[in-house]
Amino acid sequence: MNTVESPLFGLSQRLPPSNIQAEQALLGALLANNKAYERVSEFLIADHFADPVHGRIFQAIARRIEAGQLADAVTLKAEFEHAGVLEEVGGTAYLTQLLSAMVGIINAGDYGRVVYDTWLRRQLIDLGETVVNNAYGANSDLDGVQQIETAEQALFDLAADGGSTGGFIAFERALTEAIHSAERAFKRSGHVTGLSTGLRDLDSKMGGLHPSDLIILAGRPGMGKTALATKIAFGAAKAIMADARGIDPNALPKQSVAIFSLEMSAEQLATRLLSEEARVSGDRIRRGDIGQKDFDKFVQVSREIASLPIQIDDTPAITMSALRTRCRRLKRTKGVALVIVDYLQLMRPAAGTRPENRVLEISMITQGLKALAKELAIPVIALSQLSRQVENREDKRPQLADLRESGSIEQDADAVMFVYRDEYYLEQKMPKEIAYEGNSDKFHAAMEDWQQRMAKAHNRADLIIAKQRHGPTGTIPLLFEGEFTRFGDLDLIHTEDGYGG
Repeated sequence: MNTVESPLFGLSQRLPPSNIQAEQALLGALLANNKAYERVSEFLIADHFADPVHGRIFQAIARRIEAGQLADAVTLKAEFEHAGVLEEVGGTAYLTQLLSAMVGIINAGDYGRVVYDTWLRRQLIDLGETVVNNAYGANSDLDGVQQIETAEQALFDLAADGGSTGGFIAFERALTEAIHSAERAFKRSGHVTGLSTGLRDLDSKMGGLHPSDLIILAGRPGMGKTALATKIAFGAAKAIMADARGIDPNALPKQSVAIFSLEMSAEQLATRLLSEEARVSGDRIRRGDIGQKDFDKFVQVSREIASLPIQIDDTPAITMSALRTRCRRLKRTKGVALVIVDYLQLMRPAAGTRPENRVLEISMITQGLKALAKELAIPVIALSQLSRQVENREDKRPQLADLRESGSIEQDADAVMFVYRDEYYLEQKMPKEIAYEGNSDKFHAAMEDWQQRMAKAHNRADLIIAKQRHGPTGTIPLLFEGEFTRFGDLDLIHTEDGYGG
């Protein structure tokens, strides 16, 4: 810890952490051998140096090396002299002095990390001072909860990327990442580049769930949005677990799936998950109307799935800022690979914002979810209700225009999917004999036609991909077991007898 004696009070005063000797040694190594720059170029920038003169010299060295030019005491002297700032950086004598402080190229990386570490600690001190000052009322616009969220945001930024606020990424680097992604898809079974959903045909159509994507899963009440979302959560959690235990069977997963359940409690959601996996009716579970065999199966399945990396937050009417804060915290503590929000219209915008209308409010939420997906580099699935206008049409299949407050949702989403079950609407159209005024032949013909249509639609659902920024649109047929509110892959070979695999 650096301290100085105060001449006024004779008290010891702490100075911000720095290591000037390490900075000098590193700069000397760079001037003596430009190859040493490769050991620090990925994490060190001029702003990390405590001495602004050292930062200026480092910046000049980096600029020349990255331009393919020689950076030594002679070339730097000429450059500074030409710019009229040679004396500001200590003159020729100081550049020569740096050479005498030189360390070997092997040690350059270690000295660079020392410089970076002292910068990080200075940033933490600044952040701490800001937190203290705000708590004392320096920023009266922020209440206590907002101050926590602001501090967590600053800490997350510092931990995630050293406090960087973004910038250009070289095309070569982006291209390398694209090649690595394609290679992963090539080596994986099913050629899925992203996180698996656990649904074969959906993975095939979308290539899995991709980082930075905001995916809207929409439907009218009763279509099974939550059931499909929990199926995807299960599939993703199992894929995360399989990756973790691919080499070591006892390894713990380094990521998790976060479910924000704004409508159902964590217990209700857990009951639904158990019902789906155990194939025991959720309604019977709630009423206790199950036999010993079903209960034993229920307990067995609960033990099997208890270790899956799923985190549930059932805070009602959660704000966008609170959701963002909890996701960042989860990433730091347990890691996060997927966020599911059930559902969009139950959220509130960030605290302190006062949108003029509901459309603007939803727009702020979808923009916040998209920003979260990009910031954490994970897919975010947000469930959404459809407007009632669907019910007024003869053809009930949903369209993009049916999204409530649709403009912003459709614009911000990378993919929009609709859940549609024809069986749900056909049930409401069962012929009634009274409508045929005693004409039994017409009634029986209508009933037979309805039964045939019901048989065809039984246990079937359609997942309509209406928008996909990175791939094709289209309809994916799925199996839907209504008793267990469970989705699965549909075996099209056996659709005639209603069998699904």
